[in-house]
Formats: sequence, structure tokens, C-alpha cells
Amino acid sequence: MNTFSLLKGLRFVDSFFPSGGYAFSSGLEAAVQGGAVRNAEELSRYVVESLTTGMGEREAVTVGIAHEAYVSGVLETAFNADRELEAMKLGRESRAASRQMGRQIIRLAADQHTRQSLIEDYLAAVEAEQTPGHLAVTVGLTLAAAGWSKEDTIAAFLYQTATGFVAAAMKLLPLGQREGQRLLESWLEVIEPISHKAAHQQVLQSWSPIQDIYAMRHSRLESRLFRS
Repeated sequence: MNTFSLLKGLRFVDSFFPSGGYAFSSGLEAAVQGGAVRNAEELSRYVVESLTTGMGEREAVTVGIAHEAYVSGVLETAFNADRELEAMKLGRESRAASRQMGRQIIRLAADQHTRQSLIEDYLAAVEAEQTPGHLAVTVGLTLAAAGWSKEDTIAAFLYQTATGFVAAAMKLLPLGQREGQRLLESWLEVIEPISHKAAHQQVLQSWSPIQDIYAMRHSRLESRLFRS
């Protein structure tokens, strides 16, 4: 990957990007209130399980499929993955969060990746409510348009997910920045093989019942900092 492609894509997975991700905890807030996550060690187990048997088998594969759709020019593949992901995300709040962040990315990508007809066509389908516009799909399409490889795109998506968990945990737990960085460092060894595996998969699957249950419980919390 050349430097310009790297910089074009980095903006879309940076915490500064206005996707609204700061407002979502992906069920972590409910897990903290429910007592399943009380410290850094339990947080790490929660996140690693989500990355391996949850998002790593579902969203990560979707990112790769969307990347392939852009490279091949067959956008229908991305539409199919988008709709399948919609059906597999069990929690209403989780679906809404993914769609909101995904739509923010694809709208700005269409504005800034000029003369990219596939990006514009996908955005048109999203705006017409013909496809959900999930975050995994929009990241795959956008970073492919920026010139990133499929495996790097998947890794960036998972890393963005991991940093989102840390950012949420720092508001919910007695967790400092140094401990957060230590956790991220340990998760890199998890993200790398998952990215490689997901880049060679075509079938979406998922088994993360604890995370799914807490994500669905979130809407019934008496007090909340996050929207999911």
C-alpha cells in the first residue's frame, strides 16, 4: 500500500471521524451493570470472545466480501452481505448503531471519493432503503476504494472495534489510558490471525451469546451513558 492510499483510508477508521461511534458501547454497558465485566481482565475476555467467535466470524467476513465486491465491480455481492448481516444482528440497538455509523461513512466517502460510481451507487441504494448500509459493508467498500488490501481493511475494522471497546470501558470501569493501551497491545495478536482467516471466508456465522444477550438488555437499563 502506498502512503497516499494509507492516508486516504485512515481517516475513515480514525476516532476523529464523525461516525458517532463514541455513543455506542456494543452491549458493554449492560455487561458492566450486569456484573459480567468488572475489571480489565474480564473486559479482555469479553472483547476477545466478541472478536473471535462473534464479529470475527460475522462482521469481519462481511468487510472482506464488501471489499471483493468493490474490486470485482459486482455490487450485488455487497448488497447480499449487507442484508444477511442485518438478519444476523439480533439486537435492535446493535443493528441501528451499525447502520448509523455505516451511513455516515458512505455519505462522506461518496463526497470525497469523487468519480467512484460503485460508492455512489451503494449510497443511492442505502438512501432509497434498498439495503441497510451496515458499518462493515461501508468500511469494506470505502477502504477498497482508497486502495487498501482486503486483509488490511479487515484488520483496520477490527482494530477500530477494539479501540471502541476501550473508549467505552474507560467511562464505565476504573480503567486508565495506560491499561487501555496494554489491552490493545494484547489484542493485536488476536486481530492479526482473525483478519487473515476472515479474508479467506465467504460464509457469515457467529456464536457470541453473552455479548448478544447484553446488547439486547441494554435498552432496559434504568440509567445509560450509551445508546447501545
